[in-house]
Amino acid sequence: MEQVFIYDTTLRDGSQAEGINFSVEDKMRILQKLDEFGVHYIECGWPGANPKDTILFERLRKIKTQNAKIVAFGATRKAGKKAHEDKQVENLLKSGAKVITVFGKSWDFHVTHAIGTTLEENLDMVYETVSYLKKHVEEVIFDAEHFFDGYKHNESYAFKVLEAAFQAGADWIVLCDTNGGTLPNEVYEITKKVVQKFPQARVGIHAHNDSDTAVANSLMAVLAGARQVHGTINGLGERTGNANLCSIIPNLQLKLGFSVVPSQNLKKLTELAHFVSEISNTPLPKNMPYVGESAFTHKAGVHASAVMKRSETYEHIDPSLVGNRRKVTVSDLSGRSNILYKLREMGLEVDDKSPELIKLLEKIKELEKEGYHFEAAEASFELLCKRHFGLVKNYFDLDAYRVLIARRSTDLSPVSEATVRLYVEDIKEHTAALGNGPVSALDRALRKALEEFYPSLKDVQLIDYKVRIVNESEGTSAKVRVLIESTDGRRKWGTVGVSENIIEASWIALTDSLVYKLLKDEEEGIM
Repeated sequence: MEQVFIYDTTLRDGSQAEGINFSVEDKMRILQKLDEFGVHYIECGWPGANPKDTILFERLRKIKTQNAKIVAFGATRKAGKKAHEDKQVENLLKSGAKVITVFGKSWDFHVTHAIGTTLEENLDMVYETVSYLKKHVEEVIFDAEHFFDGYKHNESYAFKVLEAAFQAGADWIVLCDTNGGTLPNEVYEITKKVVQKFPQARVGIHAHNDSDTAVANSLMAVLAGARQVHGTINGLGERTGNANLCSIIPNLQLKLGFSVVPSQNLKKLTELAHFVSEISNTPLPKNMPYVGESAFTHKAGVHASAVMKRSETYEHIDPSLVGNRRKVTVSDLSGRSNILYKLREMGLEVDDKSPELIKLLEKIKELEKEGYHFEAAEASFELLCKRHFGLVKNYFDLDAYRVLIARRSTDLSPVSEATVRLYVEDIKEHTAALGNGPVSALDRALRKALEEFYPSLKDVQLIDYKVRIVNESEGTSAKVRVLIESTDGRRKWGTVGVSENIIEASWIALTDSLVYKLLKDEEEGIM
């Protein structure tokens, strides 16, 4: 299997995405994960461009990576200066990185209009910078910025830029689709011509996603002879993002037969994608190929039935190869196959002709018609099924609850107070609590009543709360669906409640959340 080298630029190009602001510590944590995963090159930033990157490279001098080469990124020397006189070039050497990537203009339009110099001077800038850096570091990578646009505008000059870098000693020549406007057929043809013209050069591809073809462009470049692929985890990057390594890596390895990372590392791909999503505070799209939560999710009954017989009927790979998992959801589109699959996941074996299974399916469809949505609330669905088969005991019985919202002065925010009366076996509890809002107050009062009997509930935290109108045409009488996500530090789960009253819907979701926690603790023998 021929090797393709992965060059990750999440910490540099990825950090340029709108809304992303990695701290030095964030970058260190992501770098460690990328290194463990088996990425070959990690571009860590532009030394001297900002204090954060300068501090990062100082810290990187003290660590030794397992697999990855640390890369510093910068530009060719400025026009009219010698390479050794250019402060930013010197900063690259001071970074301590053994691999340096420099970008230079390969589009004549950019040379004359963006940096305002002559075409000949630009060639000198490329040659002298690469040559100078190559004397001091192990490896120099040259990013031919705007190469595809430059090639289409002035093929001869674009090739002269590559020639200058190659003759200066560049270890890799990387073709950049900086504006992201090139299509896969063009990338293939142009990359092929570069490989033919420079048979001794090692060629790479750096694609942006402005035409939604960055992954396809990267694959086509590899098929044309490129052997280094630049990209970011989850496709983070400026504008519409960079080529998404979470799709490129499995496509290269599982579909095209290239060696990219060890197969056991590939199984950590989904974990890596979610880790970067959490650190960058950018939700991972559920429908992201390979690593998204819905990538191997089956909703229609026909699909679920077929997948249970042979998974390849509706799955292009085994989800476990990339560390993901198959998920069968339950909705009004579901058939018995969906329910049976979910019951087996819960450890419940039920005959597919059982009258109780039919009753459960009808009950689910009726609840969905009322506005329940179990795809995002699997904890509520599990409770529904286990209650149906008598497997959930009464941890408490509600007597009554009340929520009061009062504004005592026009200068003060409204005060929310909740009162809860319930029984735990024969013991009556009557508690009250204040909250930041009615749901917060209700949550605190409920916990206050139960934590004496079930101390593990102290670990539960509400981490998300969503409200949606189910039937908008009913106006203020419309039903609302409340989705709550909770965690105890070890696991996360979602619950749902539906009612014309938002407080009642919240109560249903809140109580289900706590009951689910108690049920799982009991099943694990830690209650």
